Amino acid sequence: MSSVVDYLVQSRDAVQAAIDDPAFCRAILDIAEVAEKALRDGGKLLLAGNGGSAGDAQHLAGEMLSRLYYDRAPCAAIALTTDSSVLTAIGNDYGYERVFERQVLGLGRPGDVLVAISTSGRSPNILRAIGAAREKGVTVVGFTGRTGGDMAALCDLCLHAPSDSTPLIQQIHITAGHIICGLVEERLFPRNTRPE
Repeated sequence: MSSVVDYLVQSRDAVQAAIDDPAFCRAILDIAEVAEKALRDGGKLLLAGNGGSAGDAQHLAGEMLSRLYYDRAPCAAIALTTDSSVLTAIGNDYGYERVFERQVLGLGRPGDVLVAISTSGRSPNILRAIGAAREKGVTVVGFTGRTGGDMAALCDLCLHAPSDSTPLIQQIHITAGHIICGLVEERLFPRNTRPE
């Protein structure tokens, strides 16, 4: 029982640290604004991450394309982690470190937003995707841990989960992602309007 309670306490403390961090809360609002503007102007969200962060990329793309709180029109969001043929072709032909870079180069357009998720901020394929986004004029939003690794300085906006523990960082990321999706949904499709 103590290991269960210990983890829940660590989780609670990580959430409390996020609540107490004005820069963290500000980053959520700023990211929601950037995503809203991109979607309103006809752009799309491209999301990428590895492992649990790949799951987060897919989860958030699903919230945008389907719905979060209520019925409304879909928002353009693509998880770059889901097409096994693309991932294995690029991995085989160019190397795993280029699996997201090639997709950003092919799919990214000015006005789009890349949501680059790396708990360490050091994932080579995420760093290369950020470079590709820069080349294509795509805005870069980072989700990372406390330090941000090499990634933080390369992003237009960066959300730092106030933890050094990968599972806790991932919990904070999905929580922040839900807040961002909810804000975007409400701003683009206010509840008093009918879905398209």
